[in-house]
Amino acid sequence: MATDYDAPRKIEEDIVSEPIAALKTRRTDPQSAVVDEDEAEAADGFELPGADLSGEELLVRVLPAQADEFTCASCFLVRHRSQIALEKNGMSYCVDCEG
Repeated sequence: MATDYDAPRKIEEDIVSEPIAALKTRRTDPQSAVVDEDEAEAADGFELPGADLSGEELLVRVLPAQADEFTCASCFLVRHRSQIALEKNGMSYCVDCEG
């Protein structure tokens, strides 16, 4: 909600406060027991440091570098040949690492 900072401030007598009994009854209203997020599903996305992942399987198909790609000797990312910035001692470096 937008606030008009130029509007005159209300003095204490202008503010109408709710009776204490109304506040107490609102406080004791039952709250919903429905949880929006499944805790087990949320926990699946987190990995604990040092967790044993030896039973996990790789679900990604790994392709070898294509003829028009190279692996940067600095960041070890596979990039397109147009990204070569420097070739030194048979090693190729990408634009990001060299720049």
